Amino acid sequence: MHSRDFLHKHAETHLCEHYTAAGAVFSLSTNCVKLLAAARRSFLLAEPAAGPSDFSLRFWVDESDAARPPWPKPHLRGLDHLVFVGLDAKSSMLVDLRNRRVIGRFSAAMAGDGKYWNTIIFPMLISILAGSLGIVELHASCVARGQDGLVLVGPSRSGKSTLALALMEVGFRLLSDDRIFCSPCSLTQARVLAYGLPRPLKLRREAAAWFEEFRDREPIDVQNGETVFYCEPGRRFGRQSLSACEPRALLFLERQQSLRFSLVQLGRDEVRSRIEPDLLAEDPDAIRKQERTLENLTAIPSWQLRYGGSPQAIADQLEMAFFSGPGLSQSY
Repeated sequence: MHSRDFLHKHAETHLCEHYTAAGAVFSLSTNCVKLLAAARRSFLLAEPAAGPSDFSLRFWVDESDAARPPWPKPHLRGLDHLVFVGLDAKSSMLVDLRNRRVIGRFSAAMAGDGKYWNTIIFPMLISILAGSLGIVELHASCVARGQDGLVLVGPSRSGKSTLALALMEVGFRLLSDDRIFCSPCSLTQARVLAYGLPRPLKLRREAAAWFEEFRDREPIDVQNGETVFYCEPGRRFGRQSLSACEPRALLFLERQQSLRFSLVQLGRDEVRSRIEPDLLAEDPDAIRKQERTLENLTAIPSWQLRYGGSPQAIADQLEMAFFSGPGLSQSY
C-alpha cells in the first residue's frame, strides 16, 4: 500500500457486478457487500458486456474509518475531463470522463447507508456521467401507461412530484421522480427512451392538503434543509418500477395560484431553449453525442401546462387529453 495513495488504487476490490443505468452498462468492483446491495436497489443487474463497459466504478471501503452520519452536503469540482466529488473528510470519488472510470474511497458507515447511496450518491454520479455517454438529463418526473410516458418538466416547487402521485392514482406507473435520463432507442435512432432511478417521491408539506395518507401528519424526512414526506409508490400501488418508457409528450409545468388548466403547444426551438440551459457543461465530443438525443427530444410533442388547484383534477384532465381523447390542437 502506498502512503500517498488516498483512494487506495492498489487495494483489492474482488467483488464485482455489472448493471444497466439510463441505457448504459457499467461495472462496479468493491470490497464491500453492502455497496453491491445498494447498487442492486438502484440499477438492474446485467450480464458482463462482451466488450468494455460504458463505464467502470471501483470503490474501496475503509473499515477503520470511524466517520458517522449525518453526512455533509457533497461538493464537486471539475477540471477538464476530471470531476472530484467530496462526500466527507475521507470519503470521495474521482471521475475520469474521458476514460469513463470512477475510483472512490468511503468509510464503512457511508458504504452501509443504502438510502444515502440510492437518493444522493448514485443519482449524482449518473448525472455527472450522462453527458459523456450522449445522454440528456431532464429535471423532470415521468409516469407511464404501458410503455407510453408523460414527462413532467419543471424547476423545484413546480409540482412535479405532486402531479406524478395524482397521475398514479388514476392508473399511471412511476418511472422516476425529479430527474430522468434520455437517450436514443437502439432499434431506431429517431426515437427516444426515458430512463429513471428508483427513488421515493419527495412531497412537500402542502401535499397533505390533497392526499389523505399525509393528512394530519408532519413531514419528518429532511432534504436540503427542508422537511418533506417520502412516499414509496410500491407500498401503496404495488410493483411500480419500469426500466424505460417512450415519452408521448413533454409537459413544461407552470404552477398558478388560481384554478386553471391550460395547454399550449411549444415549437422545437422553444423546447430546446428550455432544455439546454440545465445541461452540464461538456467537452465537444460529448456535446456531439448529446445533439442526436436533443434532436429526438425536440421532435416529441411538447406543451406548456399552466395549472392550479387540485392535482387530482389536473391528472384527470391530462389523462383525457393524452390517453382518452382524439388528440390535441394547438391550445386546449
